[in-house]
Amino acid sequence: MPTIGADAYDIQYSDPVDDVASALASHHGDVRATIETLLRDIRFLKQQLAITQIGMSVGFTRGWQPSFERDATEENNHA
Repeated sequence: MPTIGADAYDIQYSDPVDDVASALASHHGDVRATIETLLRDIRFLKQQLAITQIGMSVGFTRGWQPSFERDATEENNHA
């Protein structure tokens, strides 16, 4: 089981959580490795979403369809 350093632990379990600092700490401050991991995570989650979309019926979600991209207005509201 992987362990995290004290700095990463402090960031992860203190309030409020700084997601950017946490991601960087988990990669020992390596920005490129952090971005690569996040891009791989996005690709994986999009694949999982596509598989789920194929397997679910319109009746199951009452007409709702998942989106593969974020809405720009939603992003601005959470910034």
